[in-house]
Formats: sequence, structure tokens, C-alpha cells
Amino acid sequence: MLALAPVNNIEFYNRYSKSMETELVYGEAFLKWAYGNPLGKLALHSFIKRAAFSRWYGTRMDKSSSQSKIKPFIADYGLNVKEFAEDPETYNSFNEFFYRKLKLDARPISDDTIVFPADGRHLAFQNIDDINGFFVKGQTFDLHQLIGDSELSSQYSGGSLILSRLCPVDYHRFHFPVSGHTSCTRLINGPLFSVSPIALSRNLSYLWQNKRTITQIQTDSLGKVLMLEIGATCVGSIQQTYQAEDTVNKGDEKGYFSFGGSSTIVIFEPGAINFSEDLLTNSNNQVETYAKMGDSMGHAL
Repeated sequence: MLALAPVNNIEFYNRYSKSMETELVYGEAFLKWAYGNPLGKLALHSFIKRAAFSRWYGTRMDKSSSQSKIKPFIADYGLNVKEFAEDPETYNSFNEFFYRKLKLDARPISDDTIVFPADGRHLAFQNIDDINGFFVKGQTFDLHQLIGDSELSSQYSGGSLILSRLCPVDYHRFHFPVSGHTSCTRLINGPLFSVSPIALSRNLSYLWQNKRTITQIQTDSLGKVLMLEIGATCVGSIQQTYQAEDTVNKGDEKGYFSFGGSSTIVIFEPGAINFSEDLLTNSNNQVETYAKMGDSMGHAL
């Protein structure tokens, strides 16, 4: 499989408009400088990747003065205010707006077995081994390091995986893609690199270097499903809102990201899932598919 070239414009397929679109990247100039410029790379490894930098930025987004950013952000990125559970005027900070809730009917939950866990741009791999060389030619995807538990990760060799990338403009609450019984969430600490294509096209290992959380979901028809939340630069925190060691329904809220772009990963045992045709076709062509939380991403085999 060919490797993605260094990213200039980020293009994706929109499932709803059925067309290719170019992403409006929040902080694009900063990302290109940090991951493509020698001085930017020095800054990246000196302080940008460090949790303290993201905490500092997150604190700024918690201040009441950040409220002034909300209206321009909505206008610049064309967000649908009618979906919001609360009026934009009621948010006391940009961060409150960022992890806003939506109205209950804003994200219908598909009748299919498995749904997208978040709004975002998605890449699906029917076989995890197909990830090798996808982002960076010659680089191996390290499932064992990603999961951080060799005994657990061995159960998913040859399994299926979907990577969902949330941009700052997206709805930033994540939900359970399947119904089942949940474990407690395990935290693996790490730095906070960007997980945008601009960064991953240069170094895929950011996915398993970054701070991340892992939850196991025991299901009736899909075996044990793993759900991971991946931190990223300027993500203030990963908040879990679900009740651990309890039964959940697909589409139930699991948690939210504070300010910043970020990702979720869902991993299935071998032979458990068949991803949707458009998702697989686009991913095979190295194109992300934009779809919303609750929409179908596949069905059980």
C-alpha cells in the first residue's frame, strides 16, 4: 500500500453531500510550521508536545474572556446552532461551548449493530495489518504499544480498526459504538502530539506515544470491543462521563474532549465486523469519510 504524501490540503469524502471537500483547518499555519519547519520541530519537541503547554492553552479557553471567540468561530466554520442543546449566549467560556451537548434528536442512532462513536473523519481497516505503510511508507503500525498490554493486544491481531479524527470544529462528545458491558477506563500517559494528517503523514507513532485512554466493552455478538480516546496538542483533558462496569446502549454518551482536535479508535476482534462499503472504498483510496455520531459504520458478521 502506498504511503500518504506530506499533506498540503486535507481533503475528505462527505457521506451526506456525496462529494469530496477540502477541510478548513483550525490553526493550519501553526501545524505546518510545527511539523514541517526545522525551527517548528525544535519547538514541538521542546515544549509543544508537553502536557504543560496544552494545560496552559486549555486554561486560556476556560477563562470568561474566551467567550468572545464563540460567535466568530460559529460564523467562520458554519456550525448549525439549531443542533445545540443550549443557546450560544449561555456558554461562559470557549471550552464550555467546545464540549457542548446537542439536542437529543440531533444525532439519530442507526438500527445497524455498530455506529460511529463521534462526529469526524474516519478511516477503516478491515485487517489491522493493512495499516502498515498507510501513513508513512515503511513504518509498522504497533498495536501492542497502542494498547499497552501484550496479552490483551494479542487477541486483536488480524482484527479490524477504525480511526475517527475530530477537528476543533466538530461536536466533541464521544459515544459508545456498540451495546455491552463496560470496564473501567485505563489511562496511559504520554506527550500530546497533533493527530491530524499533517502530523501523522510524518510520524504514525504519535498515535501510540500520545496520552490515551482504553475501555473494554463486552458485547453479545461482537466479542470484546476496545475503545480508545487519543489526546492531542491543546486537548485540555479527556473526560469520562459514563458509569464504569455497567451496561450501556450504543449511542450512549461516554465522555468528551476539552479544547483541541483529537481522535478515537475502536478495535474489533478478527471476523467480528464488516465495515460499510463507502467507508472501506474511501479508506482503501486513502481518503477519510466524514460521518456523524450514530450513523452506521458497519454490521456484525
